Amino acid sequence: MLLTALFLAIAPRTIIFIVFVLVIFFGAKRIPELFRGLGQGVKEFKNATQEDRPEYRDQQPQQPQPTQQQYRDQPVPPANQPQNPTQPRY
Repeated sequence: MLLTALFLAIAPRTIIFIVFVLVIFFGAKRIPELFRGLGQGVKEFKNATQEDRPEYRDQQPQQPQPTQQQYRDQPVPPANQPQNPTQPRY
């Protein structure tokens, strides 16, 4: 769809000029080879992206770990008392 919009936005003279430059630069015999390689690359890219999609759909979302509940169950000592009762208070 984006490619169609791109071609509609480019004037016909511009397309003819681009084709003319390609023929001069690469030659008429080599252009089909270039576009064939480009098409194969696009096809491989699409296949690679479509192979990844079903894996995302099949994966179930992981349940979040209850980290906050673990900390709520443990008592918190007051801040003014030392952690170890054998330590002297200063």
